Amino acid sequence: MSLTLLSPPAAEPVTLADLKAHLRVTHSDEDALITGVLVAAVRAVEARGGLALMPQQWRLTLDAAPEETLFLPLSPVSALDAVAVIDGEGAPQTVAASLYDAVLGKTPRIRPAGPWPLPVPAVGGVRIDFSAGYANADAVPEQLKLAVKILAAAFYENREAAGERRVYSFPQTVDALMAPFREVRL
Repeated sequence: MSLTLLSPPAAEPVTLADLKAHLRVTHSDEDALITGVLVAAVRAVEARGGLALMPQQWRLTLDAAPEETLFLPLSPVSALDAVAVIDGEGAPQTVAASLYDAVLGKTPRIRPAGPWPLPVPAVGGVRIDFSAGYANADAVPEQLKLAVKILAAAFYENREAAGERRVYSFPQTVDALMAPFREVRL
């Protein structure tokens, strides 16, 4: 199973101005650095929480059709864009929507409702393309925006790599802010 970003977000959920206000930075000398730590913080929050904060498209590639319910690895999911199997000529063949049930939103999943066509390649023969992320920056929950700001501030203040005397750890406040948005599966 692999996950590939097809279309990255066009913007970040926190603006440079908002982050600079959070950092109490009034000059523009470090705007490039602050933008970099902002992007790094957003990607870290997304990766740690299995989240997509802004609209983006992804492809989940599987070796075979799911036999049971398959939970998509990111949330929230707003659309299932395409479900396909690869045929003998290497072309994607759409799986009819009647052959699966899909649930979108915070706990996105897809469950087969009938037998899917068999993919010809033994590896990577099933593709599930989906759109994930909140509709826009205004729709991103404030707790997640605050998690991004706190993590970006930690990155900004601690620019050195971890070493003998310094160990990097994810701020507990960020984990606490993200907790309600994480999917717990038993």
